[in-house]
Amino acid sequence: MRRLCRIVQATALCLSLFFVASCAACKPPVRADGITFTDAAGRTVTVPTQPQRVVALSGSFAEVWTLAGGMLCGVTDDVYEENRLDVEDVPIVGTIKHPDWERVLACAPDLVLLSADIAGHVSGDELLTAAGVPHMYCKVEKSDDYVKLLQVCTQLTGRDDLYQTNGVAVAADVAAVVERVAARPPVRVLFLRAYATGVKAKADDHIVTFILRDFSCVNIAEGHAPLLGDATAELSQEIVLQADPDVILATSMGDEGAAKRTFDALLETPIYKSLTAVRTGRTHMLPKQLFHYKPNARWGEAYAYLEEILYS
Repeated sequence: MRRLCRIVQATALCLSLFFVASCAACKPPVRADGITFTDAAGRTVTVPTQPQRVVALSGSFAEVWTLAGGMLCGVTDDVYEENRLDVEDVPIVGTIKHPDWERVLACAPDLVLLSADIAGHVSGDELLTAAGVPHMYCKVEKSDDYVKLLQVCTQLTGRDDLYQTNGVAVAADVAAVVERVAARPPVRVLFLRAYATGVKAKADDHIVTFILRDFSCVNIAEGHAPLLGDATAELSQEIVLQADPDVILATSMGDEGAAKRTFDALLETPIYKSLTAVRTGRTHMLPKQLFHYKPNARWGEAYAYLEEILYS
């Protein structure tokens, strides 16, 4: 039954890819004054086509805009910190959580890209509306979120070729990986986020948890509240021991070196040394570029990376 469900899942993903690639009705309607659609904040917005002065208040959204063939006139400092883009001459307009609205408006933007999940962005809606600045709220958690956002952005830039290359092709790569693993037996995984001060098990709302779900893996944190908590809380070793995961995955938060030392120290504790994943050497610190920052055009690579770890 589980195998049948996994095959149905993969088939559904392939069908959804077909409709994304071929159904003209999926695209936002193009009007003379721009493109009208519902953004990630639930707002019906009309954004003028071919915007020339775009401010992105997230490194991820800045990258998506350039993948759509657009240019930037303002970015937040995480673009530089994450080394995402070659944007040495683009002004910084604050941090991702605290944009400097004066700097944003000083860029004279004809479009601002914001996050629907950051309070400091949501609070800017009234100001940008009063200033007459077109803006759209975005959200990318899963691979299909990325493809949908890229589709909107390429509609604005008029670069359908880049939607095909950086969107449809990426969705095809993801679907191919999911189809390959559909018939494989489920893998029991403990997924952790490692900090300098401790570790935290993650059950949902993360790149890795979404991929694990697409693979029909067993994420042992799901349904176990004692595993969850703040970054310095000790994990419930009893639950971890009982679940005995096949694989332990971790991403680093903050300083990578310090997070790696915390993760390695955890694996040296008596309980963890007795786990199947540790005894068989199946413990992995995942690369930040694929599993902490949004991978965008590299979603297919992220899926393939986890496929290799989980099923090789």
